[in-house]
Amino acid sequence: MNKGNIGVTSDNIFPVIKKFLYSDHEIFLRELISNAVDATQKLKTLSTAGTFKGELGDLRVRVRIDKDKKTLTVSDHGIGMSAEEVDRFINQIAFSGAEEFVNQYKDKAEAIIGHFGLGFYSAFMVADKVEIFSQSYDENAKAVHWSCEGNPEYQMEETIKAERGTDVVLHINDEFSQYLEDATIEGLLKKYCKFLPVEIAFGMKKEWKDGKQVDTGEENIVNNTNPAWTRKPADLKEEDYEKFYHELYPMQFDEPLFHIHLNVDYPFHLTGILYFPKIKNNLDVHRNKIQLYCNQVFVTDEVANIVPEYLTLLHGVIDSPDIPLNVSRSYLQSDNNVKKISSHITKKVADKLAELFKNDRADFEKKWDDIKLFIQFGMLSDEKFYDRAIGFALLKNIDKQYFTLEEYKAKVKDAQTDKNGDLILLYTHDADATYTYIQRAKEKGYDVLLMDGEIDVHAMSQFEQKAMDDGGEEKHALRFVRVDSDVIENLIVKEDKAAVNLTTEEEDALRYSFEGLLPKNEKANYVVSLENVSADALPVFLTQSEWMRRMKEMSAHQQGMSFYGNMPDSYNLVVNIAHPKVQALLAEIKEATGNSLDELNQQVEVLRKEEQAAKDKKDEPKEGEEKRDFPKEIAALREQIKQHYTEGAKANDKVSQLLDIAFLASGLLKGEALAKFVNRSVELL
Repeated sequence: MNKGNIGVTSDNIFPVIKKFLYSDHEIFLRELISNAVDATQKLKTLSTAGTFKGELGDLRVRVRIDKDKKTLTVSDHGIGMSAEEVDRFINQIAFSGAEEFVNQYKDKAEAIIGHFGLGFYSAFMVADKVEIFSQSYDENAKAVHWSCEGNPEYQMEETIKAERGTDVVLHINDEFSQYLEDATIEGLLKKYCKFLPVEIAFGMKKEWKDGKQVDTGEENIVNNTNPAWTRKPADLKEEDYEKFYHELYPMQFDEPLFHIHLNVDYPFHLTGILYFPKIKNNLDVHRNKIQLYCNQVFVTDEVANIVPEYLTLLHGVIDSPDIPLNVSRSYLQSDNNVKKISSHITKKVADKLAELFKNDRADFEKKWDDIKLFIQFGMLSDEKFYDRAIGFALLKNIDKQYFTLEEYKAKVKDAQTDKNGDLILLYTHDADATYTYIQRAKEKGYDVLLMDGEIDVHAMSQFEQKAMDDGGEEKHALRFVRVDSDVIENLIVKEDKAAVNLTTEEEDALRYSFEGLLPKNEKANYVVSLENVSADALPVFLTQSEWMRRMKEMSAHQQGMSFYGNMPDSYNLVVNIAHPKVQALLAEIKEATGNSLDELNQQVEVLRKEEQAAKDKKDEPKEGEEKRDFPKEIAALREQIKQHYTEGAKANDKVSQLLDIAFLASGLLKGEALAKFVNRSVELL
């Protein structure tokens, strides 16, 4: 028996390995299975080359649990190792200057594992002792038994092993007894080894018999050795791609819309299949469905550092030997191969979408609602993708017609260009809720887009910004305006607005009558304004700032904008003085008020004159005389005037009725206010 020290002069190597694997110790099984598969593949290569002339025989990798002995064994029938090879590959740990290296990387162990062949040593995270029994394919080599108890000391001796290959036996630590459970190990094998190129056997297949599960006598193979992405596209049919999709996602019942088969040999190696699922809402639900593999070994399903963030909405598999099994996030972000792979995938996705759009636009339009979120997210996230996608990104109007941005601009340019030369694109978030506004727009010959997606508000802002950036100061603006944000005459202004020709008293009568009955709501602010719109527009209506509404909508999906989300909604209550109903109401208010406010109005006028005179003289109050607060005195008088009109409005059902109609048209009349409106409407009939 030979005894010795593993070729690491620092005792820190094992604590470092354990520290790295502490949060992800299940990787040990992936590493051991990968080594077994590598050994098997090497034997196949030697056989093909003629170096190994024996029978390949049974090449399955087997995993066994012995609960009584508390052992987990991984066995292969691959190339095996001689004593010299065990010494070189296991004892020397494949690098020099070990003590200096370990000291340098003791806080960055992820840089060691995978880069320096230490995958085997991950076994010590869960095992008190590890044994190796190996018989080389070389008939002249003796079988070897190696054992170590998680420190630099090892024992190695000759042994007798009946079959070629290697058995790695882990004596599982009591703390990790879950790795002696069949369900745990089968779950890990299906997670990490589901598509390895060599059959992995674990236990026996079972079937229900006489009310219980019994062994069938047939080994349970946990993996598919020939997954779709490793095959040539010419050898696959559409049903093969769909079958593989459901193999990847057994709980996904929808069919994918289409797929992209990746196959690159230069300047990097990359294979894979990416699927476009139906993505209608909720970005987060669809993320992290791409599985990353390295030579068919599962690495991770968190690929945000390997592909752009928006591509994480796709489903499927990426396999590249140029991305190591164990790498840090910073490594992925800086690695040139990763950057090249990311750029290539982005281009392939954009090219596929452009091809589908060009070759079968009708089919592309049918799928648009299901892929719109992905394309918009990509355009917002990646400038290059925006440039590629602008030619096939679509807008849909309420008549379910689809247009590229340039096509739509050409369609509405003549009708929807305002007096300043700006092109106004009208849209709605809900065609049913804004039906009245849409009909008014159609009467004017305008078209209305349906923008009801999760990030449509961001997409609209991007289109507007791009139009501004591309056009410079000379070009007219492109603006998206929600169809219910104002009366149609104000949305696309064709000529200057008519003046409001009312006396101060008439303005007070209308403004204060409506202002006094506005709901008190800490979540909303209302401001009354008087406008001379048109006789056929609504008599009273609510408008909301397009910019402010967008900021609030964006705040729901964008960090750092919660300030806008927490602000109360701001509405402008417009009283249309051109409408006959408003003119008739004004006449009623004036008649009801009569001369009762003359004295208060005269007092206000007197105070204003005195205030101006004081400003002109710039006189300071005499000693012992208080300085008059004219604004406060005027405000007090005007509050009395307001209260007078408020009381009058409460007695006039027409004010409340017109106010409620405005709220109803904007979808804001609810609860008790809606019930009162219904009852009042019945009484007014």
